[in-house]
Amino acid sequence: MSEWTRIIEAAGLAQGPGQAAGRALLLECWESTSPVEHARRCVLAHYLADTETDLDAEIAWDVRALEEHRFMADADLAPLGIGSAAGFRPSLELNLADGYHRRGEPDRAREHLDRGRAAVDALGDDGYGTMIRRGLDALERRMADPVATDG
Repeated sequence: MSEWTRIIEAAGLAQGPGQAAGRALLLECWESTSPVEHARRCVLAHYLADTETDLDAEIAWDVRALEEHRFMADADLAPLGIGSAAGFRPSLELNLADGYHRRGEPDRAREHLDRGRAAVDALGDDGYGTMIRRGLDALERRMADPVATDG
């Protein structure tokens, strides 16, 4: 099994009823990556953030994902069917902005929301691109009006 296949299977488990097992597999994958495997580490940190119940730990993983992303080439995510690493950046910025917003750090949240918006041109005109754009819009509404819902 390829490392990418292992990562995707672990992420699938982590997002379903097998969250604990998926998280354990994601952590195993993280431990087996080298510091120069930026694409894998970016994706792993992105998924690991989603498994955290502690907001500070979630944000720490989101920061790692964004740090790894800056070393990636566009073709690095091709094994996942993602044509451009640049198209992954808006999602990373959105997650970090959301974490800072929930932690009560509006300036940091705004900085990452603005960076996410600045990178949306790299998104495709597909379901993923639509989802991320809607996520950015929803976060903007929540930041402007704390009682707003994502409805």
